Amino acid sequence: MNDGTEERYYHGTCADLTPGDLIEPGYTSNFGSRRKANHVYLTATVDAAVWGAELAIGDGPGRIYVVVPTGPIEDDPNLTDKKFPGNPTKSYRSRQPLLVTDELTEWEGHADDVLQAMKDNVARAKELGIEAIDD
Repeated sequence: MNDGTEERYYHGTCADLTPGDLIEPGYTSNFGSRRKANHVYLTATVDAAVWGAELAIGDGPGRIYVVVPTGPIEDDPNLTDKKFPGNPTKSYRSRQPLLVTDELTEWEGHADDVLQAMKDNVARAKELGIEAIDD
C-alpha cells in the first residue's frame, strides 16, 4: 500500500494491458528509426505520460498505466541533462520490466494544435536522423 511517501510512476502507450502485465525492453521504439529499445520508459508526471500515450505508434487508443519498476531506474537521458537541465519531466528508464498495477482512465490530452506541433517535431527529428539515446 502506498502511504504517500513513494513516487507514483506512469507509462503512456497504446498497448492494451491489464494489471499484472509486464512492460519489457525489446519492443520497437516509437521514435527515430524504430529500432528495438534496450529500456522501458516511465515518468512520475501524468503530463509526460500523456505525451507517451499520444505519440505512441499503434492502432489502439492512447492509454496511461500506473507502473512499478521491478529493478533500478535512472534518469532518461533523452529528457534530462543531455537535452534539458535537470529532470523537469521526472522521466526515467530501466533495463528491467515495469509491472502494470492500474490504468489511469481519466486524463486530458493536449490541444490538437499542440499535439500536431509535437508530432511535426518528432517527424522532423526522424528526417534529420536524430535517434533516441538508448545505450
